[in-house]
Amino acid sequence: MPWLDWLVLGGYAVLMVGVGGYYSRRNSTADDYLLGGRRMSPVALGLSLFATLVSTLSYLGTPGEIVAHGPMMLTQVAAHPLIFVIVGYGLIPLIMRQPVTSAYELLETRLGTSIRLAGAGVFLLLRLGWMATILYATSEVILVPLLRTDSSWTPGLCVALGFIAAAYSSSGGIKAVVVTDAIQSITMLAGAIITVAVISVQMGGVGAWWPAAWPTHWQQMSWGFDPGQRMSFGVLFLSTTTWYVCTAGSDQMSVQRFLSTRDAAAARKTLAIAQSTDVLVACLLALTGVAILGYYRMHASELSGGPTPSSGGDKLFPLFIMSKMPAGLSGLVMAAILSAAMSSLSSGVNSACAVLERDFISRSGLKITSAAATVLRLKCLTWLVAATAVGLSILNTFIAGNLVERCYKIVNLLSAPLFGLFFLALFVRWANPAGAWLGLLASTATAILIAYSKDLQIPLGISFVWMLPCSLFVAITVGTLGSALFAPFQRRPVGELADNA
Repeated sequence: MPWLDWLVLGGYAVLMVGVGGYYSRRNSTADDYLLGGRRMSPVALGLSLFATLVSTLSYLGTPGEIVAHGPMMLTQVAAHPLIFVIVGYGLIPLIMRQPVTSAYELLETRLGTSIRLAGAGVFLLLRLGWMATILYATSEVILVPLLRTDSSWTPGLCVALGFIAAAYSSSGGIKAVVVTDAIQSITMLAGAIITVAVISVQMGGVGAWWPAAWPTHWQQMSWGFDPGQRMSFGVLFLSTTTWYVCTAGSDQMSVQRFLSTRDAAAARKTLAIAQSTDVLVACLLALTGVAILGYYRMHASELSGGPTPSSGGDKLFPLFIMSKMPAGLSGLVMAAILSAAMSSLSSGVNSACAVLERDFISRSGLKITSAAATVLRLKCLTWLVAATAVGLSILNTFIAGNLVERCYKIVNLLSAPLFGLFFLALFVRWANPAGAWLGLLASTATAILIAYSKDLQIPLGISFVWMLPCSLFVAITVGTLGSALFAPFQRRPVGELADNA
């Protein structure tokens, strides 16, 4: 890679660590470190929420999915208006009434200590697996080809990425994470635009890469709920809505950003900015995938003996960056890809630390009276979480499928079971711990069965995208009925949420 690209990447890394250093002395209490004093800008938080949820898996996976399977995945953006209504006016007002730092404190109020700890534990499993997958994908798919080395370097590269993310997130807390996320979201936008522009210039215009006919290896558009199709509009709409609602309503990374604002109106603004940016970037990344496919269909000889559009879609975007992008610009696009990784890793680490501190350590009796000592402990937890994610990243070698499928099979596996607990706590007045446990276990089993049916050689006949809606349906149904079944054995409700939520 040319020295100019290395200079761009080096400057990006210095900027990220510098932001962490700038905010390192502006965290006097745990509330400052984890929630920014609950006074943060909804614009910055919205960009941060977008950058957090759009990881390397999405940034590389979306163009790769378009190259290999076509634009069916892009139709999921149609779900965003409904998502905004459900989350903005259904969930955010309930969340903002609660005087909490960890989302899982809500569960204890209604469903007891065991469900709080279960919810916090599920979140940690979910996000540690997510961070491990991001580390693996960024190292194996991006950095290994970039450095022209082999997969034996992947563990070392995972360590390096984890170190950088932990360095600035541990020193600056949520303020540093949000500011760097905002910078990284802009970098991601620029990276996609630059890629499309460079391909258009090199090929003589958009018409040169825009497909004149439907590529034979693309899936035909499916607008119903056909379970036999790999993806269809109805299922994607349902699955996307389920995922976003589950993530916004039960994931500490989202809840933590809502709680960092002044009130429900500011939290809704945060959500609106995150969703708007998400739609814009999704469309740009889809165009990037179409442009890359058009380029390599015209220059098929450059793929001789290498990946093909139908079987190696995830690898063509990085390949184009490294082989055809002008010096300096390729470094900027690489920085965009690394931004997608760093923003997600830093947010995941910070949120995991909040959960470990509030839901496990503080309540165990290991309390610290000094605010400075608490902040120091949170910084140490940051490094511990990052090290754990690095250690788990090697498990990704055993997961089959492209990056989009990895998102479902690993990253989103426990999203619906976790939200099922919050649904019971917020909306089912007769919910109790026994019913919640039944719902959690049944929905987790459902998610695993659907996600890994092919690996388990179980002929379900439905695609992996059914995992989220089906597991959420099981969580709510089993949890609600189970609570009713065990209601006669409950002495009294565990508690009520603030303002009779």
